[in-house]
Amino acid sequence: MPPRPHLDRFAMGLMVLLCTVWGLQQVAIKLANAGISPVWQAGLRSLGATALVWGWASARGVKLWSADGTLAPGLVAGLLFAGEFALIFWALEFTTASRGVIFLYTAPFFVALGAVWLLPHERMRRAQWAGMALAFLGVLTLFGESLLLGSGRAWIGDLMMLLAASMWAATTLTVKVSPLIRVPAEKTLLYQLGISALVLPLLSLAFGEPGVFAPTTVVWASLAFQTVIVAAASYVAWFWLISQYPATRLSSFSFLTPVMGVLAGGILLGEALTPAVFAALALVGTGIWIANRPSPEAAPVRVR
Repeated sequence: MPPRPHLDRFAMGLMVLLCTVWGLQQVAIKLANAGISPVWQAGLRSLGATALVWGWASARGVKLWSADGTLAPGLVAGLLFAGEFALIFWALEFTTASRGVIFLYTAPFFVALGAVWLLPHERMRRAQWAGMALAFLGVLTLFGESLLLGSGRAWIGDLMMLLAASMWAATTLTVKVSPLIRVPAEKTLLYQLGISALVLPLLSLAFGEPGVFAPTTVVWASLAFQTVIVAAASYVAWFWLISQYPATRLSSFSFLTPVMGVLAGGILLGEALTPAVFAALALVGTGIWIANRPSPEAAPVRVR
């Protein structure tokens, strides 16, 4: 059983911060794509973050080599993590980013479905399903118009994004049901960063990417933000949250990420902020609130 059955204010505030950071990552990836190939960029990010998290863990005396039964699930989580990002970047060769977001953010539903069998203590109520559906409607409000456009071979990329979403969910569930839940978040993350740092550069070479082809200060700064803030700091925080709170409730917050990404694009890149953006934010926010309301039986009994 998780130490906390519901999200408290600290967890909610941290999740909003993390979703904002992950939304800013979308802007950083766009900026870095101007000078570094996508999969090579992801590999460099994982390589740099591995060094940072390793140094942080060593400085804090975190035991990384103890025999704690995490090797097998750690390798599985690492391969899922690498596969997820490889599929995301490869999918964009076939589909648009706006279509891809819709399929990628089905991940919370995969987590919820997996929890039915794997995490019976996190089984969701109908109100939680309704809240997640409302939050997903917010994502559709923002990006759904792209589904009506001519698709061509977009269905190939859409399926890749759907598979990436299932891998994202599988990574979360692997952590929750294995000995990884009992080890420091740094060790859980290092399995994933280390394996992806090995796998992603090889995939980049297999895809024939040019690698770093137009380095500028903005490109390197964008990669540094992804490496230090996103892949190192925010992912450590995310895996710590998974170890302390219900995965289904945490996953519902991820619907905020694409909305925050569009808001960040509008503020930082001058992209249009249409009424649909704010409607989506309202739907996602309401859906998250509904999905994370404590159950009636969990309400404290008032004593006269």
